[in-house]
Amino acid sequence: MTQQLSKTQLRQMLLQKRRSLPKEVWREKSDRLCCQLQSFSLFTRAKTILAYFSFRQEPDLSSLFTDNRRWGFPRCVGQSLAWHLWQSETSLEIGNYGIKEPLSDAPMIAPTEIDLILVPTVACDRRGYRLGYGGGFYDRLLGSPEWSKIPTIGIVFDFAYLPQLPTDSWDIPLDYVATETTIFYSPK
Repeated sequence: MTQQLSKTQLRQMLLQKRRSLPKEVWREKSDRLCCQLQSFSLFTRAKTILAYFSFRQEPDLSSLFTDNRRWGFPRCVGQSLAWHLWQSETSLEIGNYGIKEPLSDAPMIAPTEIDLILVPTVACDRRGYRLGYGGGFYDRLLGSPEWSKIPTIGIVFDFAYLPQLPTDSWDIPLDYVATETTIFYSPK
């Protein structure tokens, strides 16, 4: 199925499927995914984690943000992501794409401080490739030398974990993929 569809067609189909999830099913799947992460050694050892605020019914990781870790979240700055420290009592604003972001004056986080990146996805495949929203923000980030060695986990619901996605030369595979039922290692 995925081989015949373009990235754009596949993205539209999967986003529609995700949006059609009833809120209670979305919440249950998100909670189960968070439980998977909480029992994963790479996650439990991490002190500083980059994550995202759920948008368009992406898996919601917000129940994780209350623990005693340092959490970083992106701000879209031009064609790049700038990462800022965020604490639960800190204010947020809505960025250019309608996504919640830390305020611009929030402290920045350097790549050397980060133990793990939880990457939002539309879909992932068994090789670790992800289908994003098409802006290339994460591929540019993960393709740069200072970010390329930080472990990554793609976050996706089971129905969007596919055998193979169409890829381009600039696509960067992730190390792991987490769903509501398990965490998969993606050999690079």
